[in-house]
Amino acid sequence: MAENSNIEWTDHTFNPFIGCTKVSPGCDHCYAEQLMDKRMHKVVWGPHGERVRTSAATWRQPLRWNAQHAEFFAAHGRRQRVFCASLADVFDNAVPDAWRADLIDLIWNTPHLDWLLLTKRIGNAGPMITRALELAGRGVNTPWPWTNVWLGATIVNQAEADRDIEKLLMTPARRRFLSMEPLLGPVDLRAWFDPTGVCCMREMQSCEDCPADAPWIHGPTTEYAEDGTGFSSPEIDWVIVGGESGPGARPMQPEWARDLRDQCTAYGVPFLFKQWGEWADHDQPGVDMLGTVHSSLHKWPDGKHSVRVGKRAAGRLLDGRTHDEFPRGVQ
Repeated sequence: MAENSNIEWTDHTFNPFIGCTKVSPGCDHCYAEQLMDKRMHKVVWGPHGERVRTSAATWRQPLRWNAQHAEFFAAHGRRQRVFCASLADVFDNAVPDAWRADLIDLIWNTPHLDWLLLTKRIGNAGPMITRALELAGRGVNTPWPWTNVWLGATIVNQAEADRDIEKLLMTPARRRFLSMEPLLGPVDLRAWFDPTGVCCMREMQSCEDCPADAPWIHGPTTEYAEDGTGFSSPEIDWVIVGGESGPGARPMQPEWARDLRDQCTAYGVPFLFKQWGEWADHDQPGVDMLGTVHSSLHKWPDGKHSVRVGKRAAGRLLDGRTHDEFPRGVQ
């Protein structure tokens, strides 16, 4: 699935800058910090560390991928996806506005790439995008939101869902997604889906099918639909779920992932199961109850166990199959 990245849901990773500060329980065992700070000593992590801009050669990579669009599309039948930024956060307060403006300019100059901007600071996204557009002199002839930008929020537990999903939905974007990795607890997304199954997402506030206080109706923030059918309320277009990997990884209870899969299936939201992480369900075929990494077991309140077997052994099968769904119109 990935061309120049090992991440299952993207083809390329691009890091315009490196460095970050932990702001979420999901950051506790940050792989980027482990790699760039503690192992390679290239960037000092945390609030007192400086963000480091990557080389001009790195910044030229997306231009090369964009030029390869026709060849890639002929081979795969879809556009290339770029995850930005795997070693930083685009909407980090410590990143200079000018760097974000340069990134916006690069995105504008690579219209054949789909840019996935995933953040743990979704509340910053709207104002920072507006500022970057102003500094870059973009967005006048091509108003935001751009069709090649997908905006995502990392959600690891119910508290983050309650705090951040509404912010994501109220920020202009053509596609919105949730990255629920590492998943650290059960999450109910139904408040942001349409439980009636009949909502057309075309009304400004409410209609005969949806009451005025329906939580899946997001007020006057509406957008023009890509299919030309008019305006629509913002919605979650995609959900990615995965367990934690790396040193200190925490187990993910299988029912958390299954429940999210079932919620997405019930409401027609594409679902991608990325990985189990270091831990596997003890009922999973081929899992040794003694484990293979420190012989670790984790007992859940329901009496079931997860076994620490390592990321590769745990794999990414959920109930015997992969789940690799993408937003509608995307493969």
